[in-house]
Amino acid sequence: MLGVMIQGTSSDVGKSFICTALCRAFARRGLSVAPFKSQNMSNNSYVTKEGAEIGRAQGIQAEAAGVEASVMMNPILLKPRNDHTSEVIRFGRVHQTLSGKDYRRQFYELGLETIREALATLEAEYDAIVIEGAGSPVEMNLNDRELVNMKVAELADVPVILVADIDRGGIFASIAGTLQLLSAQERSRVIGVVVNKFRGDPELFVSGRKWIEENLGVEVLAVLPYLDHHRIEAEDSLSRQTRYRQAVKRHDQLEIVMIDLPYLSNDTDLEPFLHEPDVSLRLVGMHDQLGCPDAVLLPGTKSTIRDLEAMMATGLSEQLKAYVRQGGTVIGICGGYQMLGQTIIDEAGTDTGTAGLKVKGLGILPVETVFAQEKWTSQSVGKLVAPQFEALAPLTGFEIHLGHSRQLTESALPFLTVAEREDGIFAEEGRLIGSYFHHLFYNDQWRTWWLNRLRKNRSLPEQPVRSLQSERQKGYEQAADWLEAELDVRRLLDKIEAWRKSDAPH
Repeated sequence: MLGVMIQGTSSDVGKSFICTALCRAFARRGLSVAPFKSQNMSNNSYVTKEGAEIGRAQGIQAEAAGVEASVMMNPILLKPRNDHTSEVIRFGRVHQTLSGKDYRRQFYELGLETIREALATLEAEYDAIVIEGAGSPVEMNLNDRELVNMKVAELADVPVILVADIDRGGIFASIAGTLQLLSAQERSRVIGVVVNKFRGDPELFVSGRKWIEENLGVEVLAVLPYLDHHRIEAEDSLSRQTRYRQAVKRHDQLEIVMIDLPYLSNDTDLEPFLHEPDVSLRLVGMHDQLGCPDAVLLPGTKSTIRDLEAMMATGLSEQLKAYVRQGGTVIGICGGYQMLGQTIIDEAGTDTGTAGLKVKGLGILPVETVFAQEKWTSQSVGKLVAPQFEALAPLTGFEIHLGHSRQLTESALPFLTVAEREDGIFAEEGRLIGSYFHHLFYNDQWRTWWLNRLRKNRSLPEQPVRSLQSERQKGYEQAADWLEAELDVRRLLDKIEAWRKSDAPH
């Protein structure tokens, strides 16, 4: 199987985006491509067809490659629960919650076994593999038991491309330092460097390219221009602040706010609004002012009770309640839905570690939530309950939650029916909604109905239904075009094949 690994001189240099573009570029050449990241740390999840949980980035990369996402593409997922512990997801299911120290001490051998099994499965099913590293491959205090960079390249026996971000500065030092700290065997895997996020005239970097190649002995495969406003979803919170950056709201735009919770998860629920030209997005942190937006999205969280306590401690909860009293529109998804309720009971201690803890919610919706021991994960299809939605198609999405919520009154409708059960709450003619469904706004008809309701409130013109899937496919094509304009992909494939046949230590 052809394979290559994309590593970086640091975090957030563009590894995930380049892997996504490379998956589409390889697929264009008729290859069946598997994305792979051995260990991902992110609270942005992707639920596979089987109802298993993997990192969002590998799900997106699978879409770009035109293949079905599987747990083998991200066999280990770490979901931070606080500053010291993470929930360990192995092959899409909860394994246990561990501190960083315990994870390194207890999980390493099982981690190696997990990665080997996943790689063997992918090798049997695909023509090529595009592997994404994490952080830097030269974290010297961690490298003796690392599961994400050069150890994975060794297990997969693939060459490495090193990506460096010129936009942050210090690119020569970052490339030189990374190469110097690699062992001779690790260094032999590096077949080239990609300079990413270059702004301005590329002629200005000709001498820089020459210096790298002559002094560091590694080929610069491409100098990739800075690509702003791309359509590919962000991997995690590192890019959230720039992707959903506050814009100056125009009078002819809707403003949608998302509460930027400390343990926010699946912020990609906001992603579809980036494709609506008359929608402005704004993040509101714990110490920010909510203002008077057209709607507020209270998103999912890895720690509902801790994030609720943070909102109460800073006064943001009172701002939100005042906004609702004044007629504001709010949608709570998953943990956000739970917070909007009357009470939350951590019956099993799975949210806070304290079994039986009971706290007051925001009191906006008449629901009570109880946290159970087992997590529910599934791709789901839900039928809208309210009579005004009779003409709309059922909603598709995914669920991933420990809590289970029940209505305390019969005065509000459930939001959806999913098979034999009810989900969520639909109150005040849709002004207040709670649901466990992630990807609500990925449903074109529903998103358009909801936005047009807001537009009508502001006397703005209604908009037609836009196809989000079409926009996503355009994004993958745009990413591949961007990559191939600077990187000779056919030559890269030849270079990978030549490395496989070379005398380099494998």
